[in-house]
Amino acid sequence: MSSIIIKSATIVNEGRTFIGDVFIKNGLIEQVGSSLNMAADKVINAEGLHLFPGCIDDQVHFREPGLTHKADIFTESRAAIAGGITSFMEMPNTVPNTLTQQLLEDKYQIAGRTSAANYSFFMGAGNDNLEQVLKTDPKNVCGIKVFMGSSTGNMLVDNEKTLDGIFSRTPMLVATHCENEATIRANAERFKLQYGDNLTPEMHPLIRNAEACFISSSLAVGLAKKYNTRLHILHISTAIETSLFDNSIPLEKKRITSEACIHHLWFSDADYAKKGNWIKWNPAIKTAADRDEIFKAVLDDRIDVIATDHAPHTIEEKSQPYSKAPSGGPLVQHALIAMLEFYKQGKISLEKIVEKMAHSPAICFQVENRGFVREGYWADLVLVDLNKRSTVNRANVLSKCGWSPFEGQTFASSVVSTIVSGNLVYENGKITDGIFGKRLVFNR
Repeated sequence: MSSIIIKSATIVNEGRTFIGDVFIKNGLIEQVGSSLNMAADKVINAEGLHLFPGCIDDQVHFREPGLTHKADIFTESRAAIAGGITSFMEMPNTVPNTLTQQLLEDKYQIAGRTSAANYSFFMGAGNDNLEQVLKTDPKNVCGIKVFMGSSTGNMLVDNEKTLDGIFSRTPMLVATHCENEATIRANAERFKLQYGDNLTPEMHPLIRNAEACFISSSLAVGLAKKYNTRLHILHISTAIETSLFDNSIPLEKKRITSEACIHHLWFSDADYAKKGNWIKWNPAIKTAADRDEIFKAVLDDRIDVIATDHAPHTIEEKSQPYSKAPSGGPLVQHALIAMLEFYKQGKISLEKIVEKMAHSPAICFQVENRGFVREGYWADLVLVDLNKRSTVNRANVLSKCGWSPFEGQTFASSVVSTIVSGNLVYENGKITDGIFGKRLVFNR
């Protein structure tokens, strides 16, 4: 494996910003300092550029196996590295659903052959596979995923006894999608009676409303407190849910943590009029007041992690009427530069962005030797130019689906280079051919 030296970068790491050099050898960060003089196979002049630890995205849907007309691990991992995401954790609602240890291992085998980024996969929990769930190895699997809502059809876990079993017996992190099924069904029925087939995207946050989220999140928190479960609630979308989380203790000591997603920080329900199904997600994007409170909770550490919930669908699928169009969209390529836009607007510091997108996911999931610019750690790094503008259009979207909810948006910043496990995999718009991702390992 070749050596790399990065010279004169503005390094943002662990709450500090400083000018320095990084020497990489055999995949690892060997030295961080100033005026380093080691000989290297590759020298990167990073003067004027900012160097971050690579982002760790704890929630993506890369659609393989079974839904590869929308996306696959090869295409989406390449989109991720172009966006500065060097590691991802992928969800179990593929086809077939990842409900057995063999199906879980199958996904790892696919990633080992095709992924440009580092990877881990969640084991899926259903109403009748608890014994399979309990066989999951905490050291090489990121967590157990529970859909406490109807987002994924037959992966809905709505049996109280099953939920009790999962929360009481699972020794590792349990990640939840929290929406109350009964509330959503009642709302959907009411809107259907009133509007028939004329439902519109603007109704999405009214059908999948704040009450549905809070009922389910409250249940998850209650179960976690009852059994001392290590709980991580995904994609917080409402102001009221932020009251469930604590910022009085350090992240490494928390038993209950939470995540905010890019789309819930960027859009509001006012955007449905223009964006329609292209911003249809579950949980729904809600009001500007919800968005602002989620952002505040990120800043004050009630919410611990920023992720994407990257979930591509084809243009044809998203172009259907609201009631038929699936929820989800691609975000990995533009998540980091979207957050850097907030920095440019004075809403968040670079140090806090790095914390929420790299350090905190590593701490939250106990990822081994990643998520920081530290000597002895894997060299997962991203160089960004805060003054190189980039405009999103369909021609430069790398996700297989070929579209983005950010189309037409000009960002003030760009990702210049991405290094995965010591390999320069992306540089000035070009992706290096090859399979560079490694399976994530966890300190548990």
